[in-house]
Amino acid sequence: MTTKDKYTEIPAPYSWEVPSAGDARFTWEYDDGRARLLSLYQKGKDKQWDAQSRIDWTQDVDPMNPIELPDEFHPLFGSPMWDASDEARRAEMRQHFQAWQLSQFLHGEQGAMVCAAKIVEVVPDLDAKFYAATQTMDEARHVEAFSRFLQDKVDMVYPINKHLTALLDDTLRDSRWDMPYLGMQVLIEGLALAAFGVLRDMSAQDSLARKVLAYVMQDEARHVAFGRISLKDYYSALTEAERGEREEFVVDACYLMRDRFRGEEVFETLGMDVQACAEWVDTSPLMIQFRSHLFSRIVPIVKDIGLWGDKVQKAFRDMGVLDMAGLDIEALMKADEDQATALDRAHAEMADRAVEVDEVIAAGAS
Repeated sequence: MTTKDKYTEIPAPYSWEVPSAGDARFTWEYDDGRARLLSLYQKGKDKQWDAQSRIDWTQDVDPMNPIELPDEFHPLFGSPMWDASDEARRAEMRQHFQAWQLSQFLHGEQGAMVCAAKIVEVVPDLDAKFYAATQTMDEARHVEAFSRFLQDKVDMVYPINKHLTALLDDTLRDSRWDMPYLGMQVLIEGLALAAFGVLRDMSAQDSLARKVLAYVMQDEARHVAFGRISLKDYYSALTEAERGEREEFVVDACYLMRDRFRGEEVFETLGMDVQACAEWVDTSPLMIQFRSHLFSRIVPIVKDIGLWGDKVQKAFRDMGVLDMAGLDIEALMKADEDQATALDRAHAEMADRAVEVDEVIAAGAS
């Protein structure tokens, strides 16, 4: 059985080829680069992990609620559509929406893998090439983890969302070397990091999904930091026109990403009234809050790297997220990394206790 057998609708065509622009750049300067970037590169090497061994894939997952989220977090909770559904229909709605969310994470991680590889090719500095190479491996691991979770535990995959497709297409087609950074490291990864965090925190404490999300987030926090470090200095030297072009890209991309989480494909697949469902999602206080939270990483980073013109601020004000510019991004990133460390510590303690119990049992038997 292949992934094709698990898609709600088989993508056609079954592969996607994006013409890639930009020069492959070599440098003959092999001396030390920027200290912060080299430190991040070392951290990237030290923090490599194996998705097969770090995650206990024998853990059971309910395919009808794979992330183990409370019903209150379903986008249609409290709607006439939800209230009119029996438990079997609600279970179907849970499964499909969570499968759709995880599928977009999966496709986004493949996009991140491709973009990281492109950064290795096009970025002019060796220290950035070093780090992007470690990120490419990270993203491959994330694709592996989400793919296994979806195929083995949920048994359902959704095609890539049109908004994510458009953003990846814009990012990969641009010939300027900084655009994969801006499109992927800052915007797509920044939004994914926030989305992962919401689902991680809302999921059951010991769920498999929580562990997968926490471990992926530990890597993603480094990736977003990579984008910040690499772009901040470069953007300070841009002309007003060049900065304006990047800011326009940010605005367009943020509107695309805001609309990315409406889930129309789910409603259509389930034979629901797509317009009525979308209108509910657009006006639901819970979903408005969720969409706003998705920008908790993006807004302060965009400000930090210097893309903070009137057009960007107006767009963020329109989305209701301008106040997030004051968030402490360093503290948020540290918290993301600490969650994974805490899970590893708890897992090790449980393993040690299991060994102790086995030793006591063995001693008693003898």
